[in-house]
Amino acid sequence: MEIVQIEDELKKNTYPGRGIMLGLTADAGKAVIAYFIMGRSENSRNRIFVKDGDGLRTKAYDPDKLKDPSLIIYAPVRVLRDTTIVSNGDQTDTIFAGMEQQMTFEQSLRSRTFEPDAPNYTPRISGVLKREKDRCHYAFSIIKSENGEGKSTVRQTFSYAEPIPGEGHFLHTYQGDGAPLPSFEGEPLRVAVEEDVDAMADRLWMSLNAENKVALFVRYIDLSTGQWKEKIINKHQG
Repeated sequence: MEIVQIEDELKKNTYPGRGIMLGLTADAGKAVIAYFIMGRSENSRNRIFVKDGDGLRTKAYDPDKLKDPSLIIYAPVRVLRDTTIVSNGDQTDTIFAGMEQQMTFEQSLRSRTFEPDAPNYTPRISGVLKREKDRCHYAFSIIKSENGEGKSTVRQTFSYAEPIPGEGHFLHTYQGDGAPLPSFEGEPLRVAVEEDVDAMADRLWMSLNAENKVALFVRYIDLSTGQWKEKIINKHQG
């Protein structure tokens, strides 16, 4: 698979939905984690990212306008020792609980399926990144509806045991806008990674559709110390 520029992929897709990027800086010194959300409805757009301990949580920007919190209020990012978990739903908690009980990433998700938001049946996308002796490795999962019919579940896992410096992988929920929304197809895209958290955040945020983008989170983890720098951008607070 050829490496692509993530901004090119985002600019040609007005509605990739939610997206996860995991990677490694060119100096092999920092692990890279990014997650963004978008929205088309008032309820989905009425959100911001807020810090929650070592992790992240979505929150209604205007509580009075919150209609249905079931699929939009959750913890996208949680940290379990040296493993960072990121997902587009409450399966973050499912993965955390499973891995805390020594289950694998795949085993932890065995009980979950795609989102019950017919007719879209939004895929559940998840990622885990583990820091280990000045190195890291990561994996992605996508759980989606077979043929978009909501009757059968497809589970795919993509594991990257030896990340390439200066590169990462990007997975998102939708191939593009539509009615219903078409689920992502294929492998996570191979993308270039910036050396600096601010540069990566700016690159991603500026590439997302201005009308549909809602919030962005980017974290760079120093592999030698475990310390991190992060940036949160909220459209409502921009």
